[in-house]
Amino acid sequence: MRLDGIPLWDGTEFRGPVDLSWEPDRITAVTPAPARHGDLCVIPGLVDTHVHLIGYAGPGEPPDFATWPLVTTRDEQVLHGVAHAQRAMRHGVTTLRDLAGDEAQIALRRVFDAGVLPGPRVQVHGVVGMTAGHNDLFVPPAIPQRKPTADGPDECRKLVRAWARAGMDGIKLTTSGGVLSIGDKNGWRNYTRDEIRAVVDEAHALGMLVASHAHSEDGIRVAVEEGVDSIEHGTLMSRDLAETLAARGTPVAPTLLINEAIAEGRVPVTAEARAKAAELVATRNVLLAQAAALGVRFVLGTDANGHHVDFGDQLAEVVHMTRILGMDAESALRAATSDAADSIGVPVGRIAPGLGADLVVLRGRPWERIEDLATGNIVAVVSRGRVVAGDLP
Repeated sequence: MRLDGIPLWDGTEFRGPVDLSWEPDRITAVTPAPARHGDLCVIPGLVDTHVHLIGYAGPGEPPDFATWPLVTTRDEQVLHGVAHAQRAMRHGVTTLRDLAGDEAQIALRRVFDAGVLPGPRVQVHGVVGMTAGHNDLFVPPAIPQRKPTADGPDECRKLVRAWARAGMDGIKLTTSGGVLSIGDKNGWRNYTRDEIRAVVDEAHALGMLVASHAHSEDGIRVAVEEGVDSIEHGTLMSRDLAETLAARGTPVAPTLLINEAIAEGRVPVTAEARAKAAELVATRNVLLAQAAALGVRFVLGTDANGHHVDFGDQLAEVVHMTRILGMDAESALRAATSDAADSIGVPVGRIAPGLGADLVVLRGRPWERIEDLATGNIVAVVSRGRVVAGDLP
């Protein structure tokens, strides 16, 4: 497979027109060449470091977010997850990290990796959360079938080990309350320092990264101080925390569009969730723009779930990062490709010999004009070396 004379942005910078060749699934050569496709370009496939694949993927208005998982069989939910993953892939997002996974998402990952079905690269993190914590409160109290919880350092270690046995790539830890969880507050403490330390220590001992859900300043602070590998949301990040995160190079996924959609009531949510999101968004923009100016390493993470942010909206999230965080076009594109890939340890996000063959052919120059990064400009998508959308020029 090859593209001849196509302008290349390789994940870090513009390289001019090149001849690009690959064989599934490895880029074999990138060599300078005379231009043949002046109005087109090729960039790496995007990497979304924070999604939730299991959610309604059908047409029309989605059903109620809280009750759909309770009235839909797990077998059917998995098929919706496949549809979400493939939709993201066709829209140029060729790597996804699911941050609330279980055996269902692991099954998707294995099926895609084996080539049984076409699909993006998938990483799966299992959640370690406390009783009455953010992850526990997506299920109403009257429902006895609940997600696993862990209380106390020993239970936390045991749940990390159970997720490792199941085949997880990493752990998601909750250190603050959340928006869509029912009955909690963003500022609620989730876990003591001893419990957080146990999770991080055990996960790292088993070779797994730890991503921490944290909206509140206290939740971000304890996660950072105990050595997590990424911050999810990071909404109320103070200046001193931003300076610490910048110095350490810890990636932060800001999940901008979903909180705005919930706060503004543009998606079906409870009054409680809308109020919590509105409180966060009211102060978020100034804090996150300050953090970006201080050098915090923001990467693409959307919280896409099919209910509040669609799979395929990732490109719009990258554009929005330039508006809210003040990033220039090329920095935002790096945050969605090479830097996002580096932050979760996958050999993609760049176009270079020896790396995975995930490519997007676009009209325009998105590293100069970020608005060119739009689904309507996609000409072709190559995932794992195979054309999965459009046609190569």
